[in-house]
This record gives sequence, C-alpha cells and structure tokens, in this order.
Amino acid sequence: MILVTLGTQDKKFTRLLSEIDSLKEKGIIKDEIVVQAGYSSDYKSDNMQILDLIPKDEFDKLIKDCDYLITHGGVGAILTGLRYKKKVIAVPRLKEYKEHVNNHQLQIINNFNLEGYIIGINSVSELEKAIQKLDNFKPKPYKSNKDKALSIIKELIDK
Repeated sequence: MILVTLGTQDKKFTRLLSEIDSLKEKGIIKDEIVVQAGYSSDYKSDNMQILDLIPKDEFDKLIKDCDYLITHGGVGAILTGLRYKKKVIAVPRLKEYKEHVNNHQLQIINNFNLEGYIIGINSVSELEKAIQKLDNFKPKPYKSNKDKALSIIKELIDK
C-alpha cells in the first residue's frame, strides 16, 4: 500500500492527486493507494481511497503499514515517514498554484534530499521518475540533531 499525505494546510493540492491518478491509470503505480487528503478530500478518483483529516494514531498506523510514502513537503510528514524507516518521496506545494503562501517546501525537500534521507522532487511531473528510483533507493538513516539544538539553547540561557 502507498500512503499519500497532503497535510493539514487549508489549501488544495489536487495537482499531486491528479498525477498519481494518471500514473495509476498508466500502470506505473500498481499498489493500493490511500490518501490523507485534508482540504483536497473532495477530489474524486476510482484509483485511490481518499480520506479527510485523520487522527494521529490512525495516521501513524497507515505510515507503519505502507510500503512507501508520497508526501507534501511538510517537515512533520517527512519526519514521521523517516521515524518509521519508510522510503519517502516528497513533492512541494507551490505558491504559484496557490497551494501555499510561499515556496519554503522546496527548501525543506532539497535539504532532506541532499542529505540522502528522501527522494525529493521539485514538480509533480518528476513523480514517475522518483517512483522508478524507489527499488534502488537506500535512504540514509535519519538522526535528529535536536540534542545539539537544545544544548545550544541551554548554553545561551546559561549565559
């Protein structure tokens, strides 16, 4: 099963759903597709099970059970996928399509991609190539640098 997550942003991200629909129709995607669609839950498809916003425990179970994750470029969704050691393809919501207020998801995805944690793409048109890379993709195990950030904050407070 493939889990697609669009996050909780109050803007639609149907461009991604449309591309996934197309790839399913072409036979590129063969697996069952479950979508946490949020504000895009009115998208109609015979190829995907589309869910609205779902509780965190249900979301976590879907991630645990999925073969891989296709997600928007939100840090929370990416980190959740990495925490469960899933292969992650991240696709940015873009300002030009009114999917977000700016293009910060490009930067987030680029950083995770450069570190080797995910397959990051800049456009939905790159999704087919990203899916074809999955079999050979070995994600770098994610290690949070939270402890370093906390020690810097503690040091600043102590001063």
